Amino acid sequence: MRHKKADDVSGWLVVDKPCGIGSTTVVGKTRWLMHANKNGHTGTLDPFASGVLPIAFGEATKLVPFVTDGKKEYEFVLKFGEQTSTDDTEGEVVARSDKIPTHDEIMAVLPNFMGRIKQVPPIYSAIKINGQQAYKLARRGQEVEMPAREVEIYALELLEEYADSAKFRVECSKGTYVRTLGKDLALKLGTVGHLTALRRTKCGIFTLKDTILLDYLEKMEYVEERRKSLLPMETSLRDIAEIAVSAEDALKLMHGQSLSPKGFAVLPETNLAAAKFENCLIALVRIDERKITPFRVFNLNNLKKETKDVDNK
Repeated sequence: MRHKKADDVSGWLVVDKPCGIGSTTVVGKTRWLMHANKNGHTGTLDPFASGVLPIAFGEATKLVPFVTDGKKEYEFVLKFGEQTSTDDTEGEVVARSDKIPTHDEIMAVLPNFMGRIKQVPPIYSAIKINGQQAYKLARRGQEVEMPAREVEIYALELLEEYADSAKFRVECSKGTYVRTLGKDLALKLGTVGHLTALRRTKCGIFTLKDTILLDYLEKMEYVEERRKSLLPMETSLRDIAEIAVSAEDALKLMHGQSLSPKGFAVLPETNLAAAKFENCLIALVRIDERKITPFRVFNLNNLKKETKDVDNK
């Protein structure tokens, strides 16, 4: 029996990724569930972690950088007294300490981790060293030297305290390793530690309110029902200015041609905007005094149909 060809599906599916499954597996599973020919995630979440995983389908994959470059927010539980090889519960214990920091001690060190800081990413990460992922080298027993990188911490707060653990919330830039943050925080407190829980609560514009459970999606019987969970492509562009264009101008943008600013009574003050025709996203454009230039063009079938008459003139 021949399989039906996958469909051109565009939009965002924001999954609340469960623990114990990798981001790539979720991407493959949702592509099958949506019967879609193309999708991709906006930044890896380790199997250990749960939470917000935005998945772009079809033309929305062109918008992935706008999500990956955005701020991330996590909640994590740091257990004091034991350091592991992976900085989470999946590794072996490599160091121990009897010291459990007090509330005042924790509050005193938090400012040290605000702003731009340097991190040495864990060797059990997907960062490539000489073309190979670090975690694969580490699992083969090879020595891995990770270069330090600069990241930015916008907010870091203590949420709860337990007998030997503490729960934190962090808002950070892309590229931040929360496992490393936890390890470094414990060391600054004169002890050792590792993460026992990690949950992403925000990724770019998307939050937990936008998510759907993978189990819930799998229980839906029909593809059409599942596709109702997709958010429009422009959802990821909530903070970007919009300009309305005519059918004729839409066609020009779709063909990669620039527009003259003189044809618009009002333009946004920013140099970046989303061009729309009848509320359909046509292109992302850069605006200057001389021209409006498309740099991301969206090839949607409904747009092609609506502009067909203009093209034939």
